[in-house]
Amino acid sequence: MTIENNKRIAKNTLFLYMRMFLVMGVSLFTVRIILNALGVIDYGIYNVVGGITILFSFLSNTMAHASQRFFAYELGCNNRQKLVLLFKANMTIYAIISLIVIALTETVGLWFLNEKMQIPVDRMLAAQWVYQFSIFAFIFSMFATPYKAVILAREKMSLFAYISIVEVFAKLLVAYLMIIISGDKLKAYAVFQFLVISGISITYILICRKKYKECRFAFTWNKQYISEICTYTSWSFYGHASMSLRSQGVNILLNLFFGPVVNTARGIAFQINAAITNFYMNFFQAVKPQIIKLYAQKNFHELFLLIYRSSRFCYYLMLIVSVPLLLETHYILKLWLGNVPEYVVTFTRITIITTLVDSITPALGACADATGKIRLYQLFVGTIIIMNIPLSWFVLYLGYPPEAAMYVILFISIVTLFVKLYLLKTMIGLSFELYFHEVLKKIGFVTFIAILLPVCCLFFTNEGFPRFCLVTVISICWVSISVLEFGLTDRERQLIIFNLKSKIIK
Repeated sequence: MTIENNKRIAKNTLFLYMRMFLVMGVSLFTVRIILNALGVIDYGIYNVVGGITILFSFLSNTMAHASQRFFAYELGCNNRQKLVLLFKANMTIYAIISLIVIALTETVGLWFLNEKMQIPVDRMLAAQWVYQFSIFAFIFSMFATPYKAVILAREKMSLFAYISIVEVFAKLLVAYLMIIISGDKLKAYAVFQFLVISGISITYILICRKKYKECRFAFTWNKQYISEICTYTSWSFYGHASMSLRSQGVNILLNLFFGPVVNTARGIAFQINAAITNFYMNFFQAVKPQIIKLYAQKNFHELFLLIYRSSRFCYYLMLIVSVPLLLETHYILKLWLGNVPEYVVTFTRITIITTLVDSITPALGACADATGKIRLYQLFVGTIIIMNIPLSWFVLYLGYPPEAAMYVILFISIVTLFVKLYLLKTMIGLSFELYFHEVLKKIGFVTFIAILLPVCCLFFTNEGFPRFCLVTVISICWVSISVLEFGLTDRERQLIIFNLKSKIIK
């Protein structure tokens, strides 16, 4: 069974990485086009105004998390009848959430946009276009979420990858249209983004309705299952709200203190971060259903081994791409964007380091979700994450520069890691000592070894394309060697070497 699960994880990871490289390449390519088409001010407006809508996305994110957890759990128990009923209950809740989102965004959100945001007067009408079409796009994507959850719970990553590839080419078409059209490009970009998101959402719905019997929506009020889902999501809601506040709340604070130019810098930094985050999240998407199913089967020995392994592997995958990016941030941004806006280099570096810390924890969160008993977990973790907002406001109020808010996020991420470990020790008996030995100690030593040689390369040549190529090649190779030699168990190393040899011989 373990061999079969490992093969499934490997196959699904392959599909997700094929998707990732295409998505990442197109996404990074289009950022420069969109930035040049919109300009620094309009790009910042789109980033922060769309962020008001995203601030409410914790509602759908909470349900997405819950949907995948419940679907994967019932698939692990082979309870297909309950799966059908749970899907209908989920869709009923999503319909209610959509009404809540519309009510909040068209009242509180609209007031905040018009009265509090720092937006040039002559761009306020365009900002309102962005806001309204962002709401429309959000509603469409929210209704597609349970259908995506079914695909992920069934571990059909190839289907997920193919739809994502279509989405990527649609966004590439949008970038081309932004070059050739005239008129108000910010308004046009908002409309195009809505068309892409709504089209992809409808695609998910139609395909899942055709392929999977449980994907049939009928408005039903099943009190038992709706109560079960709501009990679980009530605390998960708090956790996802805190993450949304961390991201978009800090973005809004930066706008209030410094204006849309700083939002542009943050937006670019997060575009880069979103692209490279896929290096570990694609692997984790393939692992997550297995964590939930192993817990459902009460196979704790295999569960703990998978947590240790996936925590390390997520970090290593992130480390491989992070080292060259951190060392050559300025040159990469100059090569990519031409003119590098102020604060982008610093924001990018701090954000990447924060994501390195965060990459250790997805398996811990998935394991907590699998238990279904997440009240204390979400209460403690969510409260700590929410502290980003008052602490960021405080340091900015004292007159510190914009990057101070990013350092606050990094500090909170480190604290959150250790809080999650303590909570899982009390919830499922996860040993902190074993986790430290199997994960933290190994990744710490690998990181120290991995950065030595690439850092030395910086001192022998001046910034430019030759040094960029040298640092990139040496970083990737040396980090990979460091991981292989110092970051794996003997069994993991033997399996990787065996697989590599079999591929070469083939």
